[in-house]
Amino acid sequence: MFCPEPVFRTKIAMEKMQVGQVLIIQADDPAAEEDISRWVNRNGHELLELKKTENVLEFQIKKVK
Repeated sequence: MFCPEPVFRTKIAMEKMQVGQVLIIQADDPAAEEDISRWVNRNGHELLELKKTENVLEFQIKKVK
């Protein structure tokens, strides 16, 4: 999926979560690294980890508020 779809799906998933829970996202769109990282910062959540393997980015995001 290409952006903005990964960001949109991240937003929907985060809205369903409780504060303190961690969401793991995998994306294969290179633009997702910047787009999701910015979205996390802008919305006050915490990016715990970003792993890059070949063509896949894996984000671990903690819901803070």
